[in-house]
Amino acid sequence: MLPESFWGRIIYILQQYGPSFLKGAGNTMIIAIVGTFLGCVIGFAVGIIQTIPVEKKDSAVKGIVVGILKFIMACYVEVFRGTPMMAQAMFIYFGSSYLFNINMSMWFAAFFIVSINTGAYMAETVRGGILSIDEGQTEAAKAIGMTHVQTMINVILPQALRNIMPQIGNNLIINIKDTCVLSIIGIVELFYTTKGVAGAYYTYFESFTIAMVMYFILTFVCSRLLRLLENKMDGPDNYDLATTDTLTHTSGLYSYKKKGED
Repeated sequence: MLPESFWGRIIYILQQYGPSFLKGAGNTMIIAIVGTFLGCVIGFAVGIIQTIPVEKKDSAVKGIVVGILKFIMACYVEVFRGTPMMAQAMFIYFGSSYLFNINMSMWFAAFFIVSINTGAYMAETVRGGILSIDEGQTEAAKAIGMTHVQTMINVILPQALRNIMPQIGNNLIINIKDTCVLSIIGIVELFYTTKGVAGAYYTYFESFTIAMVMYFILTFVCSRLLRLLENKMDGPDNYDLATTDTLTHTSGLYSYKKKGED
């Protein structure tokens, strides 16, 4: 029998359905992490294609092919950024079976939906990150004979990755929360589990209080871990140049005297 007090009902629900809540939270994290990773891969690919330069000296064929690719990528980005994930889930999961006779498993559909949705947002983020790098670096790379691909891999993308790390973390946080829309296609994640528990005892306030706290814990821990990763990528605030050139005044090779010393 349910206790009368609010906290008593919370404790009772956790005792009865604690493992179910944990399993739902685990499924939420799996979908969010995998979907964000695959979405970043898609976003990088689309963002790089959108920034391929076409110069006057290039052949007409290259210009046409790049133009078509950019148009397709732009359509993809606009469609998936301009429609809600819930509508995308319904259309892809049920529409693929109705229109193309493709029967997706719920888990495959979940990963696919979150990935392509995240990819659309990441594409614009990557494009902006690439364009934020000084053009002089691209010109310098070309001046020493590097191709566009080499310039991207060795010069531009490493810097762009650090610039867009906060947005990658932001997308992960969003995906942790937005996986709740996948309950509409039957994915048993945290929100789906919470609805089941709330319906069993008609304890909607108590059940969703537990879910809210669990969502907060998941997002808070992930945001702190991502912040640590960003700090790690930044490196130390102070450092010494490592060199064997005795003409360079660096740590260990030359000691500057303080004022007043002989």
